[in-house]
Order: sequence, then C-alpha cells, then structure tokens
Amino acid sequence: MLAVIPARGGSKGLPGKNIRPFAGLPLIAHSVLLAKACPEIARAIISTDAEEIAAVAQRHGGEVPFLRPAELARDDTPLWDVIRHALATVESREGLRYDYLVLLDPTTPCRLPEQIAEAYRRLEANPSADGIVGVSKPDFNPVWHSVVEREGWMTDLIPNGGNYARRQDAPTVCRINGTLYIWRAEFVRRSEAGWRNHGRHLMYEVADFAAISIDTLEEFERAELFVTSGRFPLPWLGNLHPGSCVH
Repeated sequence: MLAVIPARGGSKGLPGKNIRPFAGLPLIAHSVLLAKACPEIARAIISTDAEEIAAVAQRHGGEVPFLRPAELARDDTPLWDVIRHALATVESREGLRYDYLVLLDPTTPCRLPEQIAEAYRRLEANPSADGIVGVSKPDFNPVWHSVVEREGWMTDLIPNGGNYARRQDAPTVCRINGTLYIWRAEFVRRSEAGWRNHGRHLMYEVADFAAISIDTLEEFERAELFVTSGRFPLPWLGNLHPGSCVH
C-alpha cells in the first residue's frame, strides 16, 4: 500500500497551515508519523509543490521523491488528479505496481494507526469494493434539518424531508469527513473522472467529534486543543511537550 500525503503550498484559508506547529509538531508531520506507525503501508510520500513544505516533511522522516508540477497545484486542481499523478510517478520510477493507495490529508490529523489497519482489512476482505472512505454521523440529520429558501419561502432541501414527524424517524445519514480514503490502486489507475459516482465504496465510520478538518485558524486551534487536552491523544507524540515545536 502506497500512502500519499498531499500538501499544496498555496493555502488560502490558513496560509502555511501544513507546516504550522500543531501540538508540538508541524501539521504535516502527524500524517508522516501516522504512516510510519502503520505496518500495512509499504511507502509514504508527500506530494507538494513547495520546497519549504518538502524540507519540513523530510526533517520529520517524510519522503519527497518529486515536486508536484505547477499545473497540479492550482486552487481548482482536483485532488484526484494529484493522487493519480503521485501513483503514476512513483510506479514509473520504481518499476513496480502497488495494490492499494491510502490518502492521508494532513488537514485531518485526528486519526489512528488501528483505524487505517481496520479499514484496510475490510477493503481487502471485500473483492467487489473499489475503496473505503471515512465517514461519521453528524450531530444533525440533513434529511430532516436541511432547508433552502425558494421564492422567499423555506423549502426542504431534500424532497419530502419534512414528511417525517420527528428527526429520529428520518433515515440515518453519514458525512464524508476526510479522515481516510483507501482505494485499490487499479481503480485509481483506470478511473480518470474521479471516485465519486464511480466504482463501489465501503464506509468506515469514525466518531464525528474527532473528524475535524482544518481550513481556518479557528478550526486549527480547536483541533489542537482537542489533541493537547487529552481528548484525542496521538500515540507518536509520546513525551513531547505540546507547547514546543520540533524542527
């Protein structure tokens, strides 16, 4: 299994977030150390266009075999294209073929090695599945709660969502939370159009309170507090003091 850690240099919501100190380590280092703690992962690489990010990742044991080309580092570049480029580049240079690919987005740091292992085992055991995706149950039910304004009036976003007398009666809904994505490498190679609405995917459920995705300073600070307070201890931190950043 190849792990791909994408880290573009041009973040708009929180500039420099991938190397910003998070619980004593640059944010990207947590994904690097997670990959190293997973025996299922044969190799982990960082796909970045920024030399500064590459240098920080390498200082923490990350491998940066190439710099991502500029055309794959624009604001509107689909992440799927980045993943396919990383897989194709590594395989062509090494002359081998991987069986699986796991996407480890550094902006979702609250994940554990045992979650990767369990999700991988589930995918491996189901030959008809192309991938498995991390999901969680939000604290509200979108079927019952979600509304939009049409012609000045509140209207159900999901048709007939208001027909349920209680939110508890509405179908259970999960959200894709970014914690993990594992695909069969063959699916990544053949699916040029992306993974949504293509292939067959399993869901791997994690607790929604831990599925924090970081795009803003507020989200960064909330996630860091979540980790440093002990609510979600990351095993590779060990005795590292949360207030110190290791470079």
